[in-house]
Amino acid sequence: MTDKKIIEVVEEILTDSKKLDRKFKQNIDLVFNLKNLDLEVPKNRVDEEIVLPHGRGKNAKIVIFASGELAVKSKKHVDLLIKPEEIGGLAKDKKQFKKVADEHDFFIAEAPLMPTIGKSLGTVLGPRGKMPKPVPPNADVSGMAKNLRNTVKVRSKSNKTFHTIAGNADMSKEQIAENVDVIIRRVVGSLERGRMNIGSVYIKTTMGPSERVI
Repeated sequence: MTDKKIIEVVEEILTDSKKLDRKFKQNIDLVFNLKNLDLEVPKNRVDEEIVLPHGRGKNAKIVIFASGELAVKSKKHVDLLIKPEEIGGLAKDKKQFKKVADEHDFFIAEAPLMPTIGKSLGTVLGPRGKMPKPVPPNADVSGMAKNLRNTVKVRSKSNKTFHTIAGNADMSKEQIAENVDVIIRRVVGSLERGRMNIGSVYIKTTMGPSERVI
């Protein structure tokens, strides 16, 4: 059951959001502040992918590296298909590929292509936490793509303050609150001392003020 306080805070920020009368759809952001953790030590960092029960409000964008039958079958389930013969060109034009990497959330790759992708494009994808998820050449990626559409990546890197999307202002307060609850539980569960490593958690809309929930 979702914490009553989370629902109350979400209701408050949604009310504030309506007063702002913005012309665009505002995201709901969840901001974490950690404490008593040395994030210079990689094992202490938060790096989670979480499927939200009510989605992100806007589907995540997906790229697949694939050839042959996998390319044909998967094209309708992703936003961009990159064929093996295109990898070399992207490696030479890092500026173009950085744009692709920044505009898409998740990457999938036909498993045999992983070494080439790592060598050619790893310097762009790695630091962004977007190295592809390998799949067999005969895989059906429809289920994976469906889950990824509703997935958020939560990464602290070496920063004690970090944020992620929990939905958007068009969703109901109950839907947003449940998404928030799932994210918080997952992050807390990944920390060495659990809740003791959480300094604070805030919920806010893109342009609105933040409200503390923890």
